[in-house]
Amino acid sequence: MARFGMVIDTGRCVGCDACTLACKMQNGTPPGVLLSRVLEKEEGTYPQVKRTYLPILCFHCDAPPCVRACPSNALSKRPDGVVEVDKDRCCGVKACMAACPYDALHFYEDQEGYFGKNLTPIERYYYARHRPGTILKCDFCSERLMRGVSPACVEACPVSCRYFGDVEDPTSQVSQLVKKGARPVLPEAGTNPSVYYLFK
Repeated sequence: MARFGMVIDTGRCVGCDACTLACKMQNGTPPGVLLSRVLEKEEGTYPQVKRTYLPILCFHCDAPPCVRACPSNALSKRPDGVVEVDKDRCCGVKACMAACPYDALHFYEDQEGYFGKNLTPIERYYYARHRPGTILKCDFCSERLMRGVSPACVEACPVSCRYFGDVEDPTSQVSQLVKKGARPVLPEAGTNPSVYYLFK
């Protein structure tokens, strides 16, 4: 069985947020909820200033603390390594959010849209898949994976800084990049995440 993972090359990322918008469109998330986002850091002093970008999402850990913390067993790790939420079991206590060292889970408060309570037709369509009072998180675009298509953030990236595939397949690009030095963030958390980074 494949163990899905991702490598993100921070040296190629230009901070355009195409991944953020593609994820938002794919998942139809409400205002303020970004399952994929890009952190930005400015370094140096004028005129030698540079900007660094760090795209983040759920890290689909091998030892996910969110799964252990969930009192209703709503979170689970699939055999392919994807950590997902069962919205029917989620009780909304946010224990998983507190346990996640990557701040990758989001609470869906209510069905208010970008223009208040009066939802647009597209908001009504997308928000119907969410249940207020439950957790939202990246699932590597599971619907797309079932069709053999890469996650939306990977396909949308104009500079191809994201690589997706089977971490345990030695012939996959993701596996080869991990062998070449791609590494996770916060390794001290002991979660063994499936998202790795190539740093400049």
